This record gives sequence, C-alpha cells and structure tokens, in this order.
Amino acid sequence: MTRNTANYDLSTIVEELCAHSEGLTRADALGRGVRLLPSRKVVLDVVEGLRGVLFPRYFGESKASDETLRFHLGATLDHLQPILEEQVELCLVFVGRGAPERREECRAQAQDVVRELFRRLPAVRAVLATDVQAAYEGDPAATSPDEAIFCYPGIIAITCQRLAHELYQLGVPLLPRMITEYAHSLTGIDIHPGAEIGEHFFIDHGTGVVIGETCIIGKNVRLYQGVTLGAKSFPKDENQNPIKGIPRHPIVEDEVTIYGGATILGRITIGAGSVVGGNVWLTRSIHPRTKVVLPEARPEAFVEGAGI
Repeated sequence: MTRNTANYDLSTIVEELCAHSEGLTRADALGRGVRLLPSRKVVLDVVEGLRGVLFPRYFGESKASDETLRFHLGATLDHLQPILEEQVELCLVFVGRGAPERREECRAQAQDVVRELFRRLPAVRAVLATDVQAAYEGDPAATSPDEAIFCYPGIIAITCQRLAHELYQLGVPLLPRMITEYAHSLTGIDIHPGAEIGEHFFIDHGTGVVIGETCIIGKNVRLYQGVTLGAKSFPKDENQNPIKGIPRHPIVEDEVTIYGGATILGRITIGAGSVVGGNVWLTRSIHPRTKVVLPEARPEAFVEGAGI
C-alpha cells in the first residue's frame, strides 16, 4: 500500500500537541519546564508488594516458611520503603508543594509519611482480617477465608482502600486516589480513599459499588452489587464552583445491610441494624432497625407453592 505523505508534517503535529499541552502541565519546581510526576506503574508495584506483606504467602513469596517469614517481610518492606518515599515526594512536588527552598522539606515529609504508614500496617492487617472473616461468614458459597482472600473482588477493593485511607489521613495528595482507582479498574468497586469504614466490612459480588469521599460506615456493614453511597447535590461558592471537602455522603451505622442496586444520597443517616432493599432510592435518614423495601408484586402474580 502506497503511503500518502501529502500535507503531512510531523514536526507541525508535535508543535501543536506541545502547545495544547501547556494548559495541562505545571512547570517543575526547579524551573526547568520539566514536570516531575509519580509513576503509576511503580505505585501499583508497591501496592502489590504491600498486599504481599498484609497477606503473606497469599501474594508475593508463597513458599516462605515460619522460619523465613520474618526475613521475607523485613526484606520486602526494606525494598519498598525508598521506592514509596520517592513516589510520595513526587506527589508532593506534583501539587506544587515542591518550591526549590522546600524540596528537602518535601523529601523529609515523604520519609516521615512512609515510616508512619509502615508503623500502621499491623493495625491495617488486623482490621483486614475482620473483613476476610465477614466475607467468609456472609457468603454461603465461600468455602474458606482463603478463598475470600484469593478470589473476592471486595477483599481486593477494601485492602487497597484501607492502605489508601492511611495515606489520605497522612496528607499525601494524588497517590491514595491512584491506589483506589487501581482497585476500581480491577474490581468495578469505586471506594474513595477518604471514606471511613469500620471493621467486618463485606461487599458481596461488588460490581458497580460506589462509596463517596465523606462516607462514614460503621461495623458489620454488608453491601451488595450496584450500591451507591453518593452525594445528593454540590453546594457552590459565589463563583458557582462546587465547594469541595464538605460532608455530603451518607453515614451508615453498625449492622446495616444494603441490597443490590440501592442508591443512598446526601448527608443522611442509615440507622443501626437497618435493612435497605434492592433498587431503593433513599434521600432521607431512617431510624435504627428500619426496613426499607420497594413494594412487591400483587399477590395474584405469584405462583402457588413456588419459592422457599
């Protein structure tokens, strides 16, 4: 096939692309026009490494014996620490906190953040163990907790979210969202790193679940596929720009079950022990131990003796 090179000027295309990119880029803090960016690939490699630390033998090195496990965990964390420190530093620079006089400060802050994250890993591991148990106990099809760890998308999503939430609390920009969006791409479960989620949390099936930034979820909560815990509206400032960071997502108290397709919007409270049925649309708070469901079909529609 003959190539048509008429009116084709690669250098012109490159110049136009660079011109259009100017509004999307931010000059590097060193003033050289080079933008220092965190690496998505490196961050996701770190996440997978940390999953291997939180669930040793399940991910990463599967043949570590009891005698070598301590060495393996220590070596893994020692390897990941400087890599994660660099990515955190790059995130700080990325959002404009890396002015030349503050570069060393950013580097020191990144080191402190990663050390604090590592100190919190045992507590993260402890709460993840309750999530695994909730998945095993909450799904009659689960044959063992091991199956939940290996196979369940909800465990992948909550593992990433709990790691990201710690970084979010430590004030790291961008990187927490990179982690939760990684889980989103793997599982179809979208949990913002800012959401506060109690122990024994279980998402069954999972696809299409959305949990917003300012959600507060209590203990022993179970969600099914397609549940949305979202914002009802976005208050705007005097310039008609959305006001960010204000509480705008639901509070779900302890022992609540929310079935597939339910949509719960706004800063409302779902009282402890309540059940929200499938496909319910809810924008008002409900009292504890309340059951909210859609009307069933009329009795004459049912087949006599069918069902269990």
